[in-house]
Amino acid sequence: MFKAYARAKINLTLDILGKRPDGFHQVEMVMQSIKMYDQLEFTPEPETISLTVPGGEVSDRSDNLVCRAASLLRSYAGIKCGARIKLSKEIPVEAGLGGGSADAAATLMMLNKMWGTGISLPELMLLGEKLGSDIPFCLRGGTALAKGRGEQLEVLPPCPRLGLVLVKPPFGVSTASVYYAYKPELVLKKPETGAMIKAIKDKNVGDIVRNLGNALEPVTTMMHPEVANIKEKLLDAGALGALMSGSGPTVFGIATSLEAACRIASRYQSSGERVLVTETYNEEMSGP
Repeated sequence: MFKAYARAKINLTLDILGKRPDGFHQVEMVMQSIKMYDQLEFTPEPETISLTVPGGEVSDRSDNLVCRAASLLRSYAGIKCGARIKLSKEIPVEAGLGGGSADAAATLMMLNKMWGTGISLPELMLLGEKLGSDIPFCLRGGTALAKGRGEQLEVLPPCPRLGLVLVKPPFGVSTASVYYAYKPELVLKKPETGAMIKAIKDKNVGDIVRNLGNALEPVTTMMHPEVANIKEKLLDAGALGALMSGSGPTVFGIATSLEAACRIASRYQSSGERVLVTETYNEEMSGP
């Protein structure tokens, strides 16, 4: 049996530069892996690809990104191998944390190893791009600047280790619907991607907090005003800064350490939201 950890992500910045001819939006965003993960277990099978999801939080059918990633890799490699896959979910669903993309990325990476297909990381990233714009980042992980649809990556120096309080309201958000509703005039403060990159390179936590920005936040907040309330409550609980991740609706609060994040979470006044504590993750950190 082979085991993989599929790590969630947050967006420290997310800017939209315009609409592309293919209908997608041109984005520029600083992405960061976090320690929260889903766990996947892979067992070789002669030909069949099957998926089980204890708890049934997501589909276990062929439309799941895990099954699609496995089928795509097998087709690309021209093999007939199969796999029995078990997906244990910890990352909230439809939350703006890239859980589905992370699961697909872990599947591509681990089946490439289990099946011995010998496909390079750049090739895997190109395959992943066919399934979702965040999958190339999830394959590489760490800290990165993402451009294009999100698939064009520039590796950045590791972000300083930060404690995080994630607050997920009791509803999900469709990424497509948020992008569809986006209008430039909704963005009152444009994200400063260059300033965020400088802050990360300088390891200046204060500047990282000051340059948090997400052009999609006002769109999701217009649909769900609870997002603004969550931000306010995180700041009231002691977070250094707070921002919606991706298309939302999860909001993360930043702390100087995991211990500080735990204290913020204990002070947070929940109104039915799911409150989770984690931290930023880069490869030099040990353990799962």
